[in-house]
Amino acid sequence: MRRMLSFRDFDWSLLALVLLLCTISVLEIYSATLHTKYTGFHTKQMYWIAAGLVAMAVFSRIDYHKLIDFVPWAYGFCLAALAVVLVVGQKVLGARRWIKVGPMHFQPSEWVKLVLIIAVARYFANLGGRSLTWRDIFKALALVGVPMLLVIKQPDLGTTLTYTPILVAGLLLGGVSFRQAFILATCAVVLVAAVWSSGKLLKPYQKDRLTSFTNPDNDPKGSGYQIRQSLIAVGSGGIWGKGAEQGTQTQGDFLPIPHADFIFAAFSEEHGFVGAVFVLLLYFFILMRLIQNAQTAADLSGSLIIMGVVAVLTFQIAVNVGMVIGFMPVTGIPLPLMSYGGSSVLFTFLALGTVMNVRMRRFVN
Repeated sequence: MRRMLSFRDFDWSLLALVLLLCTISVLEIYSATLHTKYTGFHTKQMYWIAAGLVAMAVFSRIDYHKLIDFVPWAYGFCLAALAVVLVVGQKVLGARRWIKVGPMHFQPSEWVKLVLIIAVARYFANLGGRSLTWRDIFKALALVGVPMLLVIKQPDLGTTLTYTPILVAGLLLGGVSFRQAFILATCAVVLVAAVWSSGKLLKPYQKDRLTSFTNPDNDPKGSGYQIRQSLIAVGSGGIWGKGAEQGTQTQGDFLPIPHADFIFAAFSEEHGFVGAVFVLLLYFFILMRLIQNAQTAADLSGSLIIMGVVAVLTFQIAVNVGMVIGFMPVTGIPLPLMSYGGSSVLFTFLALGTVMNVRMRRFVN
C-alpha cells in the first residue's frame, strides 16, 4: 500500500516537462557539435540523463528526513573534498576543479550545492520559524561562506556564485527582517567592492569577464569575443530560426562551446525567437511546478529544501540566458538540463529527486 501511494504521488507532470527539456538538449547538442571535435557528445549526454533518472528514482525513495539527519556528515565530507581539490586536483586551463577517479572526473563543487540546500534547510527549520538574531544570521553566513571560499580559490567563480541564492532563499524564508536584509545587502555591496579593488580573490581574466559584457566591442578578439559571437548567433536566428544544423555561427565554429555554456545561443540561432520562448516557458512551468510542491510540503524543512532548489535553478537560468544575450557577464554557469556536462546533469536530477521525495511524503506526519 505504501509503495502504491508513493507511485501515485510521484510528480509525473514535472517529470514529463523535464524529459521534454532533456530531449531538446540532446537534439541541440547533436546539431551544435555535428561538424566539430565534440561530435558524439549527445550520446554521452544521453548516458548522463539516464544515470540522472536512476539517481532521481533512488533519491525519491529515501525519506528526506534521513537526508537531513545525515547532512552534517555530508557537509564535512564536502569540505574535505574541496580541500583535497586544491591540493591534488587536476589542473585544467589554470584551475583545479576536478578529482580524477579512474576514467571519470569528479567535481565536488557541483555536489556541494545539493548538500548546502539540505544543510541550510535543516538549519533554518531547527530555528522553528522564529525571528532571526544576528547570531543566527552569522552562523548561516559561515555555513555557506566556508565552501564558497574554498571554491573561489580553485578558482571557480561561476559555481561560487550559485551558492549565493541558497543562502538568500534560506534567509528570506527563515524569517530575516527588512532591517536585517537591508544591512546585509549594504555589507554585501561593500564586500564586493573591497574584493574587486583588492585583486586577491579575483584573477585578471575573471575581472575581464565580469566587465566585458557591458561593451564587448572594446576587445572584440579577446574578452569580448564570446559575447559578440553569442549576440550575433541569437540575432541571426530571427523569428523562426535558420533550422537545425543550419546556423552559421554554430556550424562555422564561431560560437564558443555551443554545446555547453552557450547552448541557448546555438538553439536560438537554429530555432529563432519562437524556439527560445518555448524553452523559457518550459523552465517557467518547471519552476512553477516546484513552487507548488513547496507549498504542499509536510513541514518547513521540506518547503525550504524545494525552495532552495528553485533558487539555484532560477539563478542559473537567469545568469546563463542573461549571459547569452549580453545582460550578464560570462561566468561559466551551465543552463540546467540543457548544457552538456555530467556533474551539472546529475546535480539537477538529484535535486529533482529530493523534490519528489518531499512531494511523495507530503501527507505523512
